[in-house]
Amino acid sequence: MNKARRKWLEDIIGKLEEQKDELYQLYEEEQEAYDNMPESLQESERGQIASEFVDSLETEHGSLEDVITNLQEILER
Repeated sequence: MNKARRKWLEDIIGKLEEQKDELYQLYEEEQEAYDNMPESLQESERGQIASEFVDSLETEHGSLEDVITNLQEILER
């Protein structure tokens, strides 16, 4: 990989890091909103959907971390 493309990949990784941080902030806010729901609402269909959304955000945040790690490994070669 030449210097220009290496720099390009570094820039992409930086942007992905920023997006990962934003996604985590969204996850935290959604988790807090869910935690603040009354228990009866958490057990409702709406609560179940909210819980699944929180779980999905957490999963995708982890996936994005994996992508970033893989790209950083490419740079180390």
